[in-house]
Amino acid sequence: MNNQTAASCRPVKPAIVALVARWILGALFVYMGLSKALHPVDFLKILRQYQMTESHVVLNLIAAALPWFEVVCGLLLLSGVAVRGAALLSLAMLIPFTLIVLNRAMDIHDQKAIPFCAIRFDCGCGAGEVVICHKLLENCLLIFLSMLLVALPVNRWCLRYHLLNGGTRPTP
Repeated sequence: MNNQTAASCRPVKPAIVALVARWILGALFVYMGLSKALHPVDFLKILRQYQMTESHVVLNLIAAALPWFEVVCGLLLLSGVAVRGAALLSLAMLIPFTLIVLNRAMDIHDQKAIPFCAIRFDCGCGAGEVVICHKLLENCLLIFLSMLLVALPVNRWCLRYHLLNGGTRPTP
């Protein structure tokens, strides 16, 4: 077996999988959070459509805080600081959001008798109008990536080790 064939047969290391998952999740959370933070009134209008609460104070608090919470979570993931905690926080945001979006899509499906995968609406994620089946699939993938980050070792390429140990890697 030549070197090229041997290299292609090697399994992908968990540290590289964790790095790619961190970068995907982190970049997406920063982008989506900033897109909401830069347009808070539009985000608030979308939140009202979900009818989660009747309290204007709670809705305003969510519209003001959630985008910045997403940005901070994304920056933590990108930099490699508190990766498992940030991944758990992303799960705490993604799972309920996915269920809320699914519930709204089911309501639209029941009211308008539209085929489920033909339903399109602005879910409030910051990407504009989305096809519901694509959004649910995307969220399931993001949930999977978050669960991977909770489960996999994330010691490599993380800023926290440079901050705590002066640049030396910890021993396993």
